[in-house]
Amino acid sequence: MADVIKKATRESYGEALRDLADEYKDLVVLDADLAAATKTAIFKKAHPDRFFDCGIAEANMMGVAAGLAACGKIPFASTFAMFAAGRAFEIVRNSIGYPHLNVKIGATHAGISVGEDGATHQCLEDIGIMRTIPGMVVINPADHYEMMAATKAAIEYDGPVYIRLGRLAIESFNDPETYTFELGKGITLLDGDDVAVIATGLCVNEALKACKQLKEEGINARLINIHTIKPIDREIIVKAAKETGRIITIEEHNVIGGLGDAVCSVVSEEYPVKITKVGVNDCFGYSGPALELLDKFELTAPHLAKKIKVAAQDK
Repeated sequence: MADVIKKATRESYGEALRDLADEYKDLVVLDADLAAATKTAIFKKAHPDRFFDCGIAEANMMGVAAGLAACGKIPFASTFAMFAAGRAFEIVRNSIGYPHLNVKIGATHAGISVGEDGATHQCLEDIGIMRTIPGMVVINPADHYEMMAATKAAIEYDGPVYIRLGRLAIESFNDPETYTFELGKGITLLDGDDVAVIATGLCVNEALKACKQLKEEGINARLINIHTIKPIDREIIVKAAKETGRIITIEEHNVIGGLGDAVCSVVSEEYPVKITKVGVNDCFGYSGPALELLDKFELTAPHLAKKIKVAAQDK
């Protein structure tokens, strides 16, 4: 097992873009005056001739990215999730999604873990928004190694991709020597038949800690990492429903429109079982230290262990 790396996925994203630039000559990066925060400055330092700062004009940046894609480039357009999925939505839908252009959107500072920036910048709706655009792939990596692999997968996929990135430094749990990223395929991290825990993003590691704690109490939870929310891995979800009879989803996103709803759609069609959706319960966030906010919103391991235990005992 490799050493644990504590790093924000936004930083891993910047490093991945830099490292992949020589292999993919058509790769270009755009930002909206936030390169230091989105970490695209890492790419800019190594490849200044392939970096474009579009200023505080996110919708315009998406239009520029669409134009570059139409000319054969592979543009990564980066800004905060609130601006990528919110402010620029119409351009993303009509200029990128509708013509199915090869634009990759790197949206950082998503979720409650944005912390002190507060509710206006804590985007809790982006997964739901992006899921509704036909043909849009939605990825939410869980750690450094998954982020690095997801960036490469996004480059190799021909079409629009939305990648959700975090501000908070989080510990890695994947082993780069054995880890394989496959677009649209979930990963079973722990086996168990008492309850299926389906998580995404930074919540995966917290869920992993919670499931390991419950193992000591005699509760065998199956933990599934869904890094690709669209297209979602229907097979792994249906298998979990059949073999455990109970599902709990965990995400740093509004419980409306995100991973939980995506899982519910699959299960209701294929093999209905009871599902508990854990996330932000249809409310806005607020300013505060990221770790304290995650605890306040009950998205940390101790809180998750309690919720998973209740679900396992409520079949």
